[in-house]
Amino acid sequence: MLFDTFENMASRRGLLTGMAGMGAMMAAGPVLAAPAKGNIRPLDLKDPRDNLYGFAKLWGTIGPKAVKSGYYGVQYAIVGNQRAKPLFGYAGFGNNRNILLPDGTVKVLGKECGYFTDLASGEIIDHWDNPWTGERVEVFPFLNDRWRGHLGLERKVFKIGDSETTNNDMGKPAAKGEPFLLPWNRIGDQYLLGWDYAHEYTNPVTPEGWPKASTGKRVNPSEHFVIFTPTAEIDDRSTHTARFHAGFMRQAPWWPWMKMGQSGVPGVLMGRMHSYKITGTEEDIPKAILKRVERDRPDLLEEPTEGPDEGVRGTLEAYAEEVPPETPGYPRPGRNGEKP
Repeated sequence: MLFDTFENMASRRGLLTGMAGMGAMMAAGPVLAAPAKGNIRPLDLKDPRDNLYGFAKLWGTIGPKAVKSGYYGVQYAIVGNQRAKPLFGYAGFGNNRNILLPDGTVKVLGKECGYFTDLASGEIIDHWDNPWTGERVEVFPFLNDRWRGHLGLERKVFKIGDSETTNNDMGKPAAKGEPFLLPWNRIGDQYLLGWDYAHEYTNPVTPEGWPKASTGKRVNPSEHFVIFTPTAEIDDRSTHTARFHAGFMRQAPWWPWMKMGQSGVPGVLMGRMHSYKITGTEEDIPKAILKRVERDRPDLLEEPTEGPDEGVRGTLEAYAEEVPPETPGYPRPGRNGEKP
């Protein structure tokens, strides 16, 4: 989700999934600077280097310090032909820095988290009463203390579990050597950008190991963003960052912590969220999330560290790594799927 690793983008989405924010660095901390008037050069939308440059400024910062962004919204359950039912809120933040390398490619460093919230109060929930099973379950937030990836001049093929996918595939896979180009659309003083992922891969929360938590052998989450960013801030080559706001939608099977695997209720989750970087500071983080992280995981607010690419680690991977199997003696993977 906005907030998976950058390799997964999602997520979030953050992307992913999954998403992360930006801000220019000043003495008092990261804030967004007003664009300069003397170094404006519009993106060359046919040049992969300019595509990467624009995306790096939008989705993170190419400055020396990381910046922060936030997201929040509601997740709905869709069962059969019944009307969508709101279940809980979903909110979090990204803490990102992008490094623009001499060859024009981009290395991404970041941290991210996603929490579930009460629809009425907006406060984080640690337990949830499942209306279908009658069981009170423990909520599993997604906390990722590092994600690292690399975007090159060729269109990225993301390896997700035992499958591969590309962003914005529009029904066809990436051709070998296809340049990294994004569907920017310049209208007035804004760049509009769509960013989509649609995955299908073997569920790391297996039915054999987690029969109540698993939704089956395969999973098919997808994340979709519509992003708006000021042209003056992207095109100003003297600044490190640009504001953005986005509509963010995620659809996926039930979360494993909901314990719907043996419920007999087929359904999907659909979420709609705001995703944004307005100040690039902790002010962008939803207040309930910032309060919890300051108490329990202040390291997520610290600078992301450099190191080797981490590969994909989304919520399902984290659950399989961190939550003991329901089946006694069932082996579980370590981080990034390796054997413990």
